[in-house]
Amino acid sequence: MPLTKIQSLGITDGTIVNADINASAAIAGTKLSGAGKVLQVVQTSITNNETTTSTSFVATTVSVSITPTSASNKVLILLTSGFWSGASDQLFLQLRRGSSTVVAPYTGSAGTTTAAGAMTMYNGSLSTRAKESWNYNFLDSPATTSATTYACYWKVNAGTGKLGKWDLNDDFGAVNTITAIEIAA
Repeated sequence: MPLTKIQSLGITDGTIVNADINASAAIAGTKLSGAGKVLQVVQTSITNNETTTSTSFVATTVSVSITPTSASNKVLILLTSGFWSGASDQLFLQLRRGSSTVVAPYTGSAGTTTAAGAMTMYNGSLSTRAKESWNYNFLDSPATTSATTYACYWKVNAGTGKLGKWDLNDDFGAVNTITAIEIAA
């Protein structure tokens, strides 16, 4: 029969200390078991605006660092960003682990309207500017217990790309959020 009530004399005074019940007393990830359980969540929100004219991929400030508790665990990345490009310009976006590993499964090849491993925001021959919201999720297998950084990289084919803006004159700002969630394997 399950225990439904603890008698007042059933626990010796001093056996349970504040650290045992304090809200700040964290449960170690190693104590949790079962595939699919959320072990930790780390989030970064960026409200600043960035501009690029780079035709080679460069890092944005949209990044988050997480230290997995086991090399077999997975990390779910959730990314939401607002981007803007000038008339007839293309903006290419990548999600990377570290500074070089492209983790987003884009199948684009290097061409006039695509970039290898990148999502393309293409404004074509439009005479107006393009405004986009990028909502993306990806389940990665970093295979490490070291601190791991996930970041959004970008470039343009020509002209200007803007992050955190939906308007040429900054009339409409966008909060850029990246979240890393460790999932037990």
